[in-house]
Amino acid sequence: MMPVLVVKDVSLARPMAEALVAGGLSTLEVTLRTPCALEVIQEMSKVEGALVGAGTVLNPDDLERAVKAGSQFIVSPGLTAPLAQAAKAHDVPFLPGVANAGDIMRGLDLGLSRFKFFPAVTNGGIPALKSLASVFGTNVRFCPTGGITEQTAADWLALPTVSCVGGSWVTAGEFDAEKVRQRATAAALLQQN
Repeated sequence: MMPVLVVKDVSLARPMAEALVAGGLSTLEVTLRTPCALEVIQEMSKVEGALVGAGTVLNPDDLERAVKAGSQFIVSPGLTAPLAQAAKAHDVPFLPGVANAGDIMRGLDLGLSRFKFFPAVTNGGIPALKSLASVFGTNVRFCPTGGITEQTAADWLALPTVSCVGGSWVTAGEFDAEKVRQRATAAALLQQN
């Protein structure tokens, strides 16, 4: 389980990361959807045990800024050759979004084998991902995001080609460190089943 985080207040960055890590979720995707996202990445990266990456990376300039802020991996809603090449040039793990077989084939041509299936639910959900995965074999792995909920995450994680799922429910609502820790603990248990 990888929390997808939209953080609007830098002061929440460290306590949120601490609560997530304490609950057993250490891989954190901070989306570049807020003006303070790069600062949030810097702050969360100071939390022991947190592996912090940038999400909603749209182009090589976004990637450059995210890496300078301390991002240890990059997540994008789509796949472009310039972005994949920038990730290779920076030697940073890259999880590009794919929605169809053509996207996956372009990714394979670029030397990639790990993909974000996005938006997962509106792109046909589990049946669609099963169909896509059957074509590409077990060397291609997915992290579905977009519409995954606490109630459906285990169904997605049961698919043999799914390495993890991304979701925002763990930090939804007004920030409460104890609630986030409890939700993170529950989400971490999904990974073990």
